[in-house]
Amino acid sequence: MADTDEPEKKRRRVVELTEKMVVDGGHGHTCEWEGRWNHVKKFLERSGPFTHPDFEPSTESLQFMLQTCKILVIGAGGLGCELLKDLALSGFHNIHVVDMDTIDVSNLNRQFLFRPKDVGRPKADVAADFINSRIPGCCVVPYPFDFARRWMNGMLLSLLVYEDGVLDPGSIIPLIDGGTEGFKGNARVILPGMTACIDCTLELYPPQINFPMCTIASMPRLPEHCIEYVRMLQWPKETPFGDGVGLDGDDPEHIQWVYQRSLERAAEFSITGVTYRLTQGVVKRIIPAVASTNAVIAAACATEAFKIASSAYIPLNNYMVFNDVDGLYTYTFEAERKENCSACSQIPLDMHFSPSAKLQEMLDYLTDSASLQMKSPAITATVEGKNKTLYLQSVASIEQRTRPNLCKTLKELGLTDGQVLAVADVTTPQTMLFRLCFTS
Repeated sequence: MADTDEPEKKRRRVVELTEKMVVDGGHGHTCEWEGRWNHVKKFLERSGPFTHPDFEPSTESLQFMLQTCKILVIGAGGLGCELLKDLALSGFHNIHVVDMDTIDVSNLNRQFLFRPKDVGRPKADVAADFINSRIPGCCVVPYPFDFARRWMNGMLLSLLVYEDGVLDPGSIIPLIDGGTEGFKGNARVILPGMTACIDCTLELYPPQINFPMCTIASMPRLPEHCIEYVRMLQWPKETPFGDGVGLDGDDPEHIQWVYQRSLERAAEFSITGVTYRLTQGVVKRIIPAVASTNAVIAAACATEAFKIASSAYIPLNNYMVFNDVDGLYTYTFEAERKENCSACSQIPLDMHFSPSAKLQEMLDYLTDSASLQMKSPAITATVEGKNKTLYLQSVASIEQRTRPNLCKTLKELGLTDGQVLAVADVTTPQTMLFRLCFTS
């Protein structure tokens, strides 16, 4: 009899709790109910063997998380969906999310905040609506923007305040970074100005794969070569959807056209393996994603946010690696700051070149160096007391005017040994300083 009554008791308990909830995004008369945050209070209102040595249990930490603490989530894709859910259910109610991408049907297998009816809509808007409607009291604000991790890293560094050379701790905004690729992932905690920043460990991020143009055009060996040929050469030449219409990775008609032409190219060279999914992946530079890996890394990032916001536990120090390709493996290590980091060291970085080196060689160094990986650097210097733009690519008129400088030697441009060069790039909002060191 007791076994029969147990499921009925559970059912009545669920009904009672449901009646107390107002699941309308916090727009009802109340969005709290008895026991809602008991799971969080267990961490914040009592001490334990793993709590921070300076932690004092209180009710204030929970109120800070619910009412005051603000979190910016960059990206609402596979990792972002998991993270938004984890943060909202952990007690963070002031969340902002940025993502300029739109929902594709291929996202639906792992990005669980989206439904078939949402295909084509902005990811940030749909994710925010879903969380707001399902988690009472939570306010997620979407923005149709996108930030690269290096740009955000540079922005947080630019907000630091130094008084007499001493960093003001109140100006530090923590950055929690997570990433996944297939069955591998990582999470890290960055305290700008105190711990290793993104640029300190830039060598850990693999450069984007680019195939040589000669291989793509003349000797394709992989299905990716065929797709890149169509993307880079055939599309601009044939303009299948009209002059000035760029290839849109989110447009099924565009992808279908590239897919068909790639099949023809592959057949010509007896190459197999071209699929619609691969075509879309190459065009959009899609990184392979596995839902379970996203869940693990998002949970790690949300946990670190909880630790920092509550001050209840010592945060990760400072890099965690996860791998379940073959079994399960995790490893934590402390990434060290680079004394000469171009982003956070506060000192100019030395560049060694011969006086007879061309400006083009310097530009190649800035883009090809594993520790810099710039996209379109703009170089300026003070020559004969005047600020001179040596090369700037982003503005067409200035690029045309400064292009002849690429063929000139550093000496011909009036640069001297020890000269300080200012370099701006889209990868960071900061202007980086370099000291030119002439080699004999």
